[in-house]
Amino acid sequence: MPRQPLFGGLVVDESGRVADTTLVGDEPCYVVDDAGFKRHIPSEQIDRAVLRQLGDLMKGSEGFISEQTAKMLGQDDIFSKAMIEQQLKNIDKQFDALMQAGIPEDARAYLGMMGFKVVINVHGEVLRVEQPGASDEGEGE
Repeated sequence: MPRQPLFGGLVVDESGRVADTTLVGDEPCYVVDDAGFKRHIPSEQIDRAVLRQLGDLMKGSEGFISEQTAKMLGQDDIFSKAMIEQQLKNIDKQFDALMQAGIPEDARAYLGMMGFKVVINVHGEVLRVEQPGASDEGEGE
């Protein structure tokens, strides 16, 4: 079980209000204001839904992503690319580790500055993940 909500400060309700975070017992939760009633939603259900969506965006592009990542790291050799690509193909395991370790505060702040946010409803359903610069392929066609 994660120790804190993974996307704390980046989750907003349908009105754009940032969801608070708290612990209920030892379970981390996002807190959404539903007309004055504070709904406590277990963070794991929201965090895993967001990670699933991010993983789905990467599927099929592992080769390209690994190539670009290797170039960015200055490790543009076949072995580095293969290692990165293998990690991307096993992204679910990486997400499990991320759920345990959490996202560092400065990384969450950076995501927020870049416009990343998760929009949920009062029931804790992820309505959309907003990622500036992400392609909108297939929309509007």
